[in-house]
Amino acid sequence: MKIILKVLFVALLFQQAVAQNLTVERIWRNYEFSAKGASAYQMMNDGLHFVEMNENGDIVRGLVSDDQLEKTKILVPKSLLVYNDQPIAVAGYEFNSSEQKVLLWTAPKVIYRRSFEAFYFLFDLNTQKLEALDAEHAPQTLAEYSPDGKKVSFIHGNDIFIKDLASGKVSKVTADGKRNKIINGTTDWVYEEEFALTKAYGWSPDSKYLAFLKFDEREVPEFQMAMYGELYPEQYKYKYPKAGEVNSKVTLNMVDIKSAKIQKIDLGAYEYIPRLKWSTQSNQLVVQTMNRHQNELNYWLIDATQKTVTTKKFFTETSETYVDVDNNLLVLQDGKSILRTSEMSGFNHIYRLGFDGSNTAITTGSWDVIEFLGLDEPTQTIYYASAEPGAIYKSIYSIQLNGALKKNLTPELGYHNAEFLNGMKYFVHSFSNANTPPVSVLRKASGELVEVLEDNAQLVSKMKNEKLSPKKFLTITTPNAELNASLILPTNYDPSKKYPVFVNVYGGPGHNEVLDSWDGNDYFFHNLLAQEGYMVLSIDPRGTQFRGAAFKKSTYLQLGKLEIQDVLDATKVFAQRPDVDAARLGIMGWSYGGFMSSLAMTKGNGLFKVGIAVAPVTNWRYYDNIYTERFMRTPQENAKGYDDNSPINFAKDLQGKYFLIHGAADDNVHYQNSMEMISALVKANKQFDLFIYPNKNHGIYGGNTRNHLFNMIHDYILDEL
Repeated sequence: MKIILKVLFVALLFQQAVAQNLTVERIWRNYEFSAKGASAYQMMNDGLHFVEMNENGDIVRGLVSDDQLEKTKILVPKSLLVYNDQPIAVAGYEFNSSEQKVLLWTAPKVIYRRSFEAFYFLFDLNTQKLEALDAEHAPQTLAEYSPDGKKVSFIHGNDIFIKDLASGKVSKVTADGKRNKIINGTTDWVYEEEFALTKAYGWSPDSKYLAFLKFDEREVPEFQMAMYGELYPEQYKYKYPKAGEVNSKVTLNMVDIKSAKIQKIDLGAYEYIPRLKWSTQSNQLVVQTMNRHQNELNYWLIDATQKTVTTKKFFTETSETYVDVDNNLLVLQDGKSILRTSEMSGFNHIYRLGFDGSNTAITTGSWDVIEFLGLDEPTQTIYYASAEPGAIYKSIYSIQLNGALKKNLTPELGYHNAEFLNGMKYFVHSFSNANTPPVSVLRKASGELVEVLEDNAQLVSKMKNEKLSPKKFLTITTPNAELNASLILPTNYDPSKKYPVFVNVYGGPGHNEVLDSWDGNDYFFHNLLAQEGYMVLSIDPRGTQFRGAAFKKSTYLQLGKLEIQDVLDATKVFAQRPDVDAARLGIMGWSYGGFMSSLAMTKGNGLFKVGIAVAPVTNWRYYDNIYTERFMRTPQENAKGYDDNSPINFAKDLQGKYFLIHGAADDNVHYQNSMEMISALVKANKQFDLFIYPNKNHGIYGGNTRNHLFNMIHDYILDEL
């Protein structure tokens, strides 16, 4: 009997050890629940062979057979990647057109959200020799081979350089680049952040021309941030145009590679050049220009197929609100048309736009295309992702260029991502849902499975031993709208009890928080709160996306007004449930979500007991002009729209416990937003809590920072809610 009891006791101890409670440390310091992605590889020109970096650090070539990936040959041995007697750690690589030379980069250093500089090297597969791209002008950014593989272009010190691989000669294409003054070939801060554009140059298909944007940012106001750590903090300065302020003057230029002559291209009157895209077959360059209000988007054809470069505006799209700029732009090989997406029908769809001005819809319906994934020219098949099954889902489809034979390649509900590989014969497919980590596989273009690349089986197994409460989806009907929402119930939920509610919100235009997709560490943090007896609710108000243009653009000229009304109304409706403790409602948001949680605590009339605002915008006058003016126009034109919904102007109405958190080196939503909110709260004699992270940007991460941040947030929720 004693032996049996002892065995049972040991079994219970083991069970407790396995099914332990979540902690912030397990999530944000030990990263026990991080999902793995598929190893990065790329297809060769034939669309059948692939290259990837193996576990030893060698770059290997393999073959995609009918049912598996077969590794066949080491192309670049790690043992040969040594420079000045020091091994280099490869961060990325790219082959030239003949696939006989490789461009490698190492030691990347982040500049802003998307940009980085690195040290680039060239490796010759025939000679098996490694050399620096240009040791004199290093580090570099945005290096790439010319289409003929004979040259490599790169940017250093805001100037464009070209290296001739045969002679080894490096030529300086531009000579006026200077930090905070002139930028050639890459973009300024606001283009990178709001147009997602960092590479602002490109080669013509025949390698005879190079088109690039020049940014003259000398008149753009300068923002500065103190970086701490030395006796006298360093003042970091960069150009940041706030709402209503002066932008960089941007011009399109064309370089004749043979003569080195630079020609400025006339594009009429405009404020922005958000996109430029060469054809892959002929010297045809398509360029977009946009006015400052961002409600007029022009398409230009720059034709360099003849000796004289010609310019033609072939289409203009206008809107009563704004026209979105995206990456859905492809120049077709017919030399007569492009593919693009537009919301002109009321929903985002794919169109074939001719250089003669013709515009033909390829997809139609009361649903939104999310992104254009590619075109297989030989079969005339377009691949795209859409929210046709519903705004919380994403599926992958194929359709013929003439709009026929639409097919859902991923019918299972959830969130599907696809990356079509060179040759368009295969794609890497990643699937997840709200309660399932991503599974990455290789598929044929038809959708047929080739091989599982990463199934996150270890994480799935680990999750079975955790006390997790699944995320569920619901709709909340308010007086003004029917809103999508998600809910995580307390782990030991009892419908006869009442529970506090923690609302997690973002709410910004064109962004959804309520998605049937894997939410990473946030999923586990919200489950930690569920283990401690909280309901976790998320709400997507008006202004969010994939429900048509009218729903998304309803917040035009009045950011915050309808969004906070929806969040307040939906929370009130939800709080009527018999299992909700309506006296214990909390809300938290980051960035735009911090703006929303700040509005909730000031304009919410005491609905929320606790509000946490991380890196919030508190006055849209402090944010950048491309984003803010897209939705609000300028402060000079729409002062009321700015002032009526900025939390800074409602500090006197604060009720409840308000916790303000910011990174002092936030280059995106400046720490200024919190400093001005502090001043307004002090003036209104309102008490609040505050924490500032020195030298941390908008993401507030690095070292132990995330662990510290979420421990602090967690403790605040437990103490105050």
